[in-house]
Amino acid sequence: MTEAFSDARPASSDHWEQQYLNLMRRIRDEGDFRGDRTGVGTSSIFGATIRCDLSDGQMPLVTTKRVYWKTATREFLWFLTGDTNIRKLCEQGVEIWTDWPLDRYRRETGEEISRKDFSARIVADDEFAARWGDLGPVYGKQWVNWPVYEPAGDGLFRQRPQGINQVAEVVHSLKNNPGSRRHIVEGWNVAELDRMALPPCHKTYQFHVADGKLSGLLYQRSADLVLGVPFNLWGAALFIRLLAQQCDLEPGELVWMGGDVHLYSNHAEVVEQQLQRVPQGAPRLEIARRPETIFDYAIEDFVVHDYAPQGALTAPVAV
Repeated sequence: MTEAFSDARPASSDHWEQQYLNLMRRIRDEGDFRGDRTGVGTSSIFGATIRCDLSDGQMPLVTTKRVYWKTATREFLWFLTGDTNIRKLCEQGVEIWTDWPLDRYRRETGEEISRKDFSARIVADDEFAARWGDLGPVYGKQWVNWPVYEPAGDGLFRQRPQGINQVAEVVHSLKNNPGSRRHIVEGWNVAELDRMALPPCHKTYQFHVADGKLSGLLYQRSADLVLGVPFNLWGAALFIRLLAQQCDLEPGELVWMGGDVHLYSNHAEVVEQQLQRVPQGAPRLEIARRPETIFDYAIEDFVVHDYAPQGALTAPVAV
């Protein structure tokens, strides 16, 4: 299944990305400075919204810097597997989760191993990967295997081998009860937060069907506007696109809602560079086939057209 796109291109003043840049400018100018968990410090506002039209293949892919959409897509497909070990990501050269287990390894062993060498060892050594590569019950575990406990007698409970697959249940509900207000995928499992390398930032997804179109809302409790949000916008839009294809719906709109939306203090130079740039172009995503289920997509199924980003901007990750 392939898709055809129109040649329409939005003027820069109407480009969806202006919302992103305006939010960046607002935080820079009006944000409240506060200390944070990482010790880096942020300028922050509370409560923000970005809306993106997903019709005709449009995707909220930032153009004022390069966003590695294949990396973001590989991460999203990894979430859908329910895996919580970074090994499969490292095998694909995806390092966006490596800093957290690497930080733990350095603290607990005292070895100043490089990230490159740490990732290589994760890939090569089964025992090392099992001990040091697991992130705890992060996103994918909650999405497709939310734990459920049942009575085991004598006042005891045991965990079912397979928990709730929220993604599969949403596919079923969209197909069979599209008017429901319960099309939700939730990552914030309070009982397991202390076992996660990082509690979910993009925590709640809700989907809505109207006039044959599927829209989605993402609530993100903590939003690193420079590094995290471009990936999160892409991932949320991709989620909508995959669900729409699986449920015979057309893509509608992405509504992104941020709670604590912030700029890290050590991103100030990058922010100034990005705010000097003007959005351009209208990237489109083509999904080359429709697999049997939402869990069967592969990176080769996705092609982005008309993406000509401006130069890369590099900013450090706060762990």
